[in-house]
Amino acid sequence: MRWYVVASLLTVLTSSQGILTTLSQSNGGYKYDYATVPFLAEVFKLLVSSVFLWREMQNSPPPKMTMDWKTVRLYPIPSIIYLIHNNVQFATLTYVDTSTYQILGNLKIVTTGILFRLFLKRKLTNLQWMAIILLAVGTTTSQVKGCGEASCDSFFSSPIQGYLFGALSACLSALAGVYTEFLMKKNNDSLYWQNVQLYTFGSIFNMGRLLMDDFRSGFEEGPWWQRLFNGYNMTTWLVVLNLGTTGLLVSWLMKYADNIVKVYATSMAMLLTMVLSVILFNFKPTVQLFLGIIICMMSLHMYFAPPSTLVDLPLTVKPVSESVSEVPAERKTDS
Repeated sequence: MRWYVVASLLTVLTSSQGILTTLSQSNGGYKYDYATVPFLAEVFKLLVSSVFLWREMQNSPPPKMTMDWKTVRLYPIPSIIYLIHNNVQFATLTYVDTSTYQILGNLKIVTTGILFRLFLKRKLTNLQWMAIILLAVGTTTSQVKGCGEASCDSFFSSPIQGYLFGALSACLSALAGVYTEFLMKKNNDSLYWQNVQLYTFGSIFNMGRLLMDDFRSGFEEGPWWQRLFNGYNMTTWLVVLNLGTTGLLVSWLMKYADNIVKVYATSMAMLLTMVLSVILFNFKPTVQLFLGIIICMMSLHMYFAPPSTLVDLPLTVKPVSESVSEVPAERKTDS
């Protein structure tokens, strides 16, 4: 499957996450425990990857599966990074409002490019760096509210701790993505075997979070496994299915494409979500949204298009010496 097909599917699924989550609410709240959604999504990804791995093992030759401890022990690290990232997110939101947090989150676009260069040794051209910066500017522009609103100045009125936590959150998000790509491309192991390892540890860490929530609440509502499906309906299951499928597509991109493709897919998904919100939830479109979409589309073209389509290269003129050397031998003799 081509990477741009997977990236397009990722864009569509990611953009529908927020919409499905909103539709799963009842009277402005959730009847289900939202912490169970990531856990069930990890279990779904683990089951799907296990089935595909089992099918691969029926083939001849069997898929490559590295099982030494030195390799396996690397797979819990992304889950640990995401766990720290989630806590930093909560810390950031204690200092800044939601709109400021969303704008700060766009720093991960640039930090992904920097870590992509430093850790994976992938060189980007000047045009590609400009495209990445344009993408960050475009997504930020689409999120900025009009200056006539009361929250216009709120971005600059937050404590310094909020900006520091926001920058740390962006770095952790980028680090988790770049490290996952490093793992997926470290060897020629089967994608599904790598997924089984990732999602096994992901399920364990999410289970640990549910247990911690039980201890904090003093088991008032009973252990998490007894209320796992409480409040679930069809829309909630679609949220789980969406989140799980999105994770599988991301792992495919990490294996066969790269983090920058994922960043573009998720950024375009954010813009698509805004457009769909205009249609479904009577969200009022703004000039900033249209400008942000235009800037992001320019960035997309600038990053992936061949340089020859972006820059008018001068016509090459043959040197005089070369033109003389091409004169036929008989003409040289005649002269």
